[in-house]
Parts: sequence; C-alpha cells; structure tokens
Amino acid sequence: MTLKLQLVISLISAAAATAQPVFTNVSSGLDLTHQYTGGWEHFVGGGVASFDCDADQLPELFVAGGASNSSLLRNKTSRGGEISLANETPTELALTGVTGAYPIDIDSDGMLDLFIMRVGENYLMKGGPDCSFTKFDLDFDGGDRWTTAFSATWEAGNTMPTMAVGNYVDRNDPDGPFEACDTNFLMRPEGGQYSSVPLTPSFCPLSMLFSDWGRNGRQDLRTSNDRHYYVRGGNEQLWAMEDTPRLYDESDGWADFSIWGMGIASRDISGDGYPDVFLTSMGDQKLQTKDSSVEGPTFLDATYDRGTTAQRPYTGDDGRPSTGWQVEFGDVDNDGLDDVFIAKGNVEQMPASAMSDPNNLLMQNPDGTFGEKGLEAGIASMDRSRGAALVDLNLDGKLDLVVVNRRAPIEIYQNATLQVGNWIQLEIRQPGANSRAVGSWIEVSNGIETWVREITIGGGHASGNSTFAHFGLGNSESVKVRVIWPDGAISEWITVQPNQILKINREDDDLSATKI
Repeated sequence: MTLKLQLVISLISAAAATAQPVFTNVSSGLDLTHQYTGGWEHFVGGGVASFDCDADQLPELFVAGGASNSSLLRNKTSRGGEISLANETPTELALTGVTGAYPIDIDSDGMLDLFIMRVGENYLMKGGPDCSFTKFDLDFDGGDRWTTAFSATWEAGNTMPTMAVGNYVDRNDPDGPFEACDTNFLMRPEGGQYSSVPLTPSFCPLSMLFSDWGRNGRQDLRTSNDRHYYVRGGNEQLWAMEDTPRLYDESDGWADFSIWGMGIASRDISGDGYPDVFLTSMGDQKLQTKDSSVEGPTFLDATYDRGTTAQRPYTGDDGRPSTGWQVEFGDVDNDGLDDVFIAKGNVEQMPASAMSDPNNLLMQNPDGTFGEKGLEAGIASMDRSRGAALVDLNLDGKLDLVVVNRRAPIEIYQNATLQVGNWIQLEIRQPGANSRAVGSWIEVSNGIETWVREITIGGGHASGNSTFAHFGLGNSESVKVRVIWPDGAISEWITVQPNQILKINREDDDLSATKI
C-alpha cells in the first residue's frame, strides 16, 4: 500500500468510510419523456451537456434526441431541495440528428455556448441571456458528416479555442461500413475565423480529449476509436499538438493498442499528480495510469489490479460481455476517493453482448481498488444507456446522476446518500480569453492529502460538463486551494472552509474567493 493511500485511510471519518451510496430515481415525478431514438446512425451517441445557461448557478441539461428533437431541460430546483426539471426547449435547440453536445465559452464573454454534434451539419451555437441561443457568425463549416466526438483547448497565444471534431463511418462510402472510417479534423482559429486541418489516419472515434497527460504545459489530443468499423490497421491515438500535429509512437513511449473505444474519463486517482485514464469498450473496460518514472506518454494497465474490468453484468442472468459508453469520475459519497460511473447498454441487438446490461457504480476503496455498488445504490437500470452526467443538480454538495437512454426515457437520480463527508465546489475564472481557464490545474490540500483536477473540454461519450469542479474532502475541516493557470503561472494558496460553493477569480497570479 502506498503512503498516499495510508494517509487517505487516516483522513476519512468512520461514517464516510462506511457510507452506502443511495440514489433516488425522481424521473417519474418530473414528467420527462425525452428519449434518444433513431436507426443505425443513432446506435451510438445520445449525449447530454450539463451547464448553467440562465445565471442562477443551477445546471441545465441539453439532451441529444437522435431522430427525435433534442431537448433543453431547465433547472427549477430550489437550492438543496428535490430536483425539479422542465422541458423548455427554444426553437433554435429543437434539432433532429443530434448525437451529443459540449458547453464551451467560444468568445469568452462569460456565457456558455454549445458545440452540437449531429448526423449532418454540426452547429456552433452562441449562448445568450436566459438560455437563448443563436448561430455563431464565424464562417464556421459544420460539414455534413456523422460526428461522434469533440474536444477543445486554448493553444498558446490564441484568443479562441482550437477544436477537434471526430467523425465516425463515412455514410457515402459504397464499400462501407467496415474499413470506411471518415476523416477527423482539427479546427484552428485564424483571424477570428476557423480553418480545418485533417487528422489522418482517422479510425472511427467515439471520444476525444485534450489533456496535459505529462504536465508539460500543453494539452495533447487523445482519441478513442471503435475497432468494430476500422477492423484492422487502426488503434488508439495520441496526437502531439505541435505546429503540425503528429502522432506519438513507440519511439516516444506510446504503445499501440486497439479496443472498441467508446468513452474517455481522466482524473488523477493514483496521487502522483498525473491524470489517469479510464476507457470504456465492449467487454473489458480499461484503466490506465501514467508511468511517472518516464517522460514519454507511457501508460500502465491497472484494470485488473484496481478491479475496474466491469466486463459482465453484475446482476440478472445475462452473462454475456457488457458494452460501456459514458464514463465519469466523481466522488459520490464525498469520502475523498473518486468513484466511477459507467453507462452500459447493447448497441442494438448484438447477440454476442449482454442485452440486460446494468449501469455500473464503482466505489473506490481506501486501498485504491474499486467495488461494484450499482445495485445497492439503486442505479442498475437495464435500459440501453448512452450518455450521462454526474452533476450536482440541487447544489447540496452531492453529485446527482443523469442517464440518457436509447428508446427509453431519460433517468434523473437524486443523490440521497447519508453520512457523506465534507466537500467543496469551485468555479474557476480568469479575465480575457479562455474565461473558464481550460488547461488549468486546480489543487486542493488539507495539508496531508492533495487532490488535483485538470480543467478540460471533451471526453465522455458525446456528453460535456461545464459545471462546478466538485471535490469530496472526507473529514477535512479546512483546506487550501491554488490554481496552476494555462500560461503556467502558479497562484498563492488560499485557505477556505468546506461545504460551500466558491467562485475563484484570477487577480494577476493571486486568487480571490467569493461564496456563491
């Protein structure tokens, strides 16, 4: 057992350590009928974007509908109360063909915009007051492809983000669909407009994520690709974001491997300061930790050691392999240890895969292993789940759960866990470009344990989250916070008290904290 894990054990209160996660399905009382529907082109996708679009701090949900209209669910919850959502979709967002969406402040005006992925033309929508949206006037080419992956970052010197767009199978290839992966693109800003550069070879991505995997000050692009369609010759990819992007290879320390790549989640769970990676797939899921003994992008498989394979249903009588989609880290009982949610569901009628495939809630133990608690927690839905979000919908400090289902209604679960630990939620802001400080690292410390969080846009499966950064703190009664900004500047530590939501503003290289 590492020193870090021993220290974690000493910090967690007995109540928090024995807390049983409990979620209450409040969907039936919300009169929400939204479903993700459609044929072959909507076997994948089905994401949800969580973000505040009316400045009341409560997160709204923009939900992909596939062949059905997408929906904007406005958050009507009283702070700390029972979750209340209402479908109030403006005409501009009532779109068909939507596979998923990601919130992003393109023009750094403080209002979140949306990159909407579609089968057909993608939309870049500018956010306005009271959840109003209009198309951006950026000479943006939305294309006419089958878009299933997205990520964004701010490269040095740019006032607008660089965006990566991942396209699945080329629907117009007469020899497809197998070995007919479409082309991915990198969209870099030039003079207030966007130009596209192909990222080839492309291998049918279902998730992308810009992340500073090596803590070297630059977010590179990881793509997780579905070998079901590239069949052979393809692999997972990591692009070095140089002036001309290039793929990392064995000479850099990157090892080629192939999976049925569906989703990406990134979080430092090993305590070495580097982000670890969880990849969903068909059959075994894949947890990788950065090999901190080398400089290059070398990742070590930790799936079996940590107990995160989640390869077959844990309840019911279907013993066939599972199919994982959305994956998220989040501390659902606030014990200071990040847990993992995985949305599961058969692609459609694949006979070799489980049809009754419950969603996973992998709770992290003090020794760093994970144990399944989905059934006990009440989230073991047998619907075909796709996108999801772990997000505090009522601002009570506990992460709630949203699950988008294929041809079944959306599910909203309120976190009703008792005996939870302390927590803090942070909203990070900086003046000028990149208002939400994408590429920053947040560090929260109680003097013994330090929790590290990278601010990113992308990952998951078609689902983007731009809400408060949530930290479970166990029994910590006081913590310090600092931010390592995208330009490398490191703020001074400030001391804050747990169990509150704070807006952290950059003032030169110092921080100011305001309670929300």
